[in-house]
Amino acid sequence: MAASIEPWTDLLTAKKTFAHIATLNPDGTPQVTPVWIDYKDGKVLVNSARGRVKVRNLTKGAPVAISITDPDNPYRYVQIKGTVVRVTEEGASAHIDAMAKKYLDKDKYPFAKPGEVRVLFEIEPTSASGNK
Repeated sequence: MAASIEPWTDLLTAKKTFAHIATLNPDGTPQVTPVWIDYKDGKVLVNSARGRVKVRNLTKGAPVAISITDPDNPYRYVQIKGTVVRVTEEGASAHIDAMAKKYLDKDKYPFAKPGEVRVLFEIEPTSASGNK
């Protein structure tokens, strides 16, 4: 069952917030990475490139935790726990370009490397808590 993140939706959609996503390595140790964040149709969206540690860890069904702090008020934050429900390359390149527009005001993601394959992860929130 999806959890409501309604009080914090602006942190995922309207503001240039950086999220920290925690995943689990194969040996069970945590791995945390700062990421750009998006939200659509009740799912948290994270984009990455093949070959990165978080791509290895973010398989369908994998548990994740995400922490986001409001850049305008560091005492306002949300912690989202969830499960990866979809992993796809479809639309991932267009999505990273949209994120580059949001975060960098660039029409195209400027850090792509030759041959890089983008991956889009959809995460269903199972709980959300924080300071509103």
